[in-house]
Amino acid sequence: MQSPIVVGTYQSSIATFTRTLEPSLLAALRIDESVVLVTETLVSICKALTNSADTRPWQERIEDCFANTDDEDLRKILVAFTEEFQGDKPKNWIENFKSQTYRTFVERLLGAARYRLLVNAAKEDGAVVALAFRRGVRALMPFAVAWNDALSLMSKEQLKAANRADVLAVNAIQMVISIDDFLGEKVLSSLPMEVTAASSTDLAAWAPDGPDDLVPQFRALVTEASAKRVERANSPLVRKIRGARDALRYSEDGVSQAANSLIELLDRIMREAFSPAEVLLWVDNNLPDEPGLTHLKDGNRAPTKRAEALCFVYGGGPVVAGEATALDTGEGPSFLHDVVALVLVSARNKLQKLKHADSGSQEEREQLMMVLAALEGALMLGLTIGGLSAEYSVPPELPAA
Repeated sequence: MQSPIVVGTYQSSIATFTRTLEPSLLAALRIDESVVLVTETLVSICKALTNSADTRPWQERIEDCFANTDDEDLRKILVAFTEEFQGDKPKNWIENFKSQTYRTFVERLLGAARYRLLVNAAKEDGAVVALAFRRGVRALMPFAVAWNDALSLMSKEQLKAANRADVLAVNAIQMVISIDDFLGEKVLSSLPMEVTAASSTDLAAWAPDGPDDLVPQFRALVTEASAKRVERANSPLVRKIRGARDALRYSEDGVSQAANSLIELLDRIMREAFSPAEVLLWVDNNLPDEPGLTHLKDGNRAPTKRAEALCFVYGGGPVVAGEATALDTGEGPSFLHDVVALVLVSARNKLQKLKHADSGSQEEREQLMMVLAALEGALMLGLTIGGLSAEYSVPPELPAA
């Protein structure tokens, strides 16, 4: 058996081993070509993504994995993934590998020496995938911090009104840390990580004393990432965030000044992304039956702040109806888009109140800092998912005047 994937040094140990076995043995082991294709593809991609010496963007690294793969080979790979991940196949494979009966059968079939080679190959590939998964989980932490900060603005009533209040109540930061701890204690510790590109940082426990010391570091990353995304959307508006922080730091009237700057930031970044006329057209094309998205202003139909926020978070892209899930009813805006839009509107409402703050008390400054953290988190999330939505959509055309 020979896989069509040519990936240079990025080889799967299991795929390499299985190619040394006779077809009759592979048939007895129930290892067919699609299994090898899936394994080699997954391991190759994970090796490419975890190669610390390669500083190129991740998209280019993945493209290199398939540099010598033609269209027919890609079709075979896609078919293999479809076959191996349908129904109960993944569950059955896991149960087989856990079963002492199956392991005993494989050892008798292959012999002790070749069985050890297979086990070692499986552990080496597992180590590569586990490292990629751990890095992926850790890369989610800024988004978890942004999510928690954003949700801090939502009232109990807003949480109850959301599609799934129990999901919103989950501490995303603690969830990421728990998954990371499990990977370190139960997975990486049992695998030969020395065959991977794992560094001492990859293998070290992330938050042995809890998240208190970890969260501020990632909140700083959220601030930086939010500013970069705002700068890409509208470079001059970055000064509004910096101006808000400077006002809080240096001005006696800092709370009011900072609130004004942040309100202008929100209004301008959404209005300059999509005009009121574009938002109305987007609403009519995507959410015509959704309540609370339009109102009358000076006798004319105008979008509400929620409509502007939703259009912004969707990047002007389509609202695709889907099947009902644990998070979504399948109708109207998706759970994620709706929550981020709601946070943006809530942030603006709270800033309107703080704009009239005149005592300059520490309590008001703390409230403003909480809103600022939530706003940065919501903007980071909104600009990220909005950019993804816009990337795969064509903006609607306004009707001719």
